[in-house]
Amino acid sequence: MLANQVLTGNILVVDDSADNRFLIQTTLEYGGYEVALAENGKTALEKVEELLPDLILLDVMMPGMDGYEVTRRIRQDADHLPYIPILLITADERSSVVKGLDMGADDFIRKPVDVDELLARVRSLMRLKRSIDERDRMVRQQDDFVMRLTHDLRTPLVAADRMLGLFHQEVLGPLSDDMSEAVGSMVKSNSNLLQMVNTLLEVYRHDAGSKTLTFVPCNLREIVDEVVHELSPLATDRGLTLIAEIDKTEIEKSENLQDAATVMGDRLELRRVLTNLVGNAIKFTDKGWVKVRLVEPMAVDTATGSNPTMPSIRLEVSDSGTGIALEEQQALFKRFRQGNHKRAGSGLGLYLSRRIIESHQGNIQLQSEPGKGSVFTIHLPAIAQ
Repeated sequence: MLANQVLTGNILVVDDSADNRFLIQTTLEYGGYEVALAENGKTALEKVEELLPDLILLDVMMPGMDGYEVTRRIRQDADHLPYIPILLITADERSSVVKGLDMGADDFIRKPVDVDELLARVRSLMRLKRSIDERDRMVRQQDDFVMRLTHDLRTPLVAADRMLGLFHQEVLGPLSDDMSEAVGSMVKSNSNLLQMVNTLLEVYRHDAGSKTLTFVPCNLREIVDEVVHELSPLATDRGLTLIAEIDKTEIEKSENLQDAATVMGDRLELRRVLTNLVGNAIKFTDKGWVKVRLVEPMAVDTATGSNPTMPSIRLEVSDSGTGIALEEQQALFKRFRQGNHKRAGSGLGLYLSRRIIESHQGNIQLQSEPGKGSVFTIHLPAIAQ
């Protein structure tokens, strides 16, 4: 019974032959499906955006834009479209099948089309569509739950942070040395937890597209000075030297820039990125130094870090730590991935940093080698006059 179960849905049929469209339409409507038609690739792309069909039946050989190009464009726009299975209708040529599947098609059927085979393949792809839609729905529900839970957790953590601060400052009465040390540990633990919750909340805001950035001219010298001043006590506690190096000579002689240390960006978010990178460097460096270096504007392609095309400011955070293995570097900027470092956390901080920098039309890169420390490099577009 399951094999013969009818799964209804909306299907877009794309074929330049009116006879073929009629035959396939009649077959699908007999099978209980709603059918929309397109006679060429351009019309097909327009109807995909308009109708968001559950399945696309696509003829490969069409004048103008062929089925390969239509498939490629749909898959290229995957970030803005739900998953839509594509069933290619092709002549009996193995090369065309291979090319279509490589372009992103999910299945194929050869001409002349057999009615029973067509309906069977349609049912198969409809089951696939339903499964993926259900998976995506569950992921969205999970993300919504985590975001709501994170938001609810933040309120008591903020209250606890303020109350513990009052205790630690002895506003509510004197503390013994042991009590002061215990409260100090509680302050640090609660602060770390609050930071994790805030980071998680920001990640979900960025991923959901609900994060609003306020772009204003931001002086990176000021941000570097602020972050170094804020984190210097943490570095000192770990026996490290925190260095700020600003190449003022090169910056000041730069031409055609309002201020060579200024970028258009959300100041709070850029500060968040630098705080995260410097904080991580301090956290994962056992001895030696951590350096923040602001480098003069240079011509750089912000997508790849090479092939000069536009003025860019380079910001580096380097350390004398143990370095990061190459196999861990590949996943370091991915969501919830933190590598195998013994003191690694959730891995959200670097993922969030990448999202923030990319939203500023910049890029962030890592150079590291075990035993030789790490260098995180950020490129951000400078403001031209």
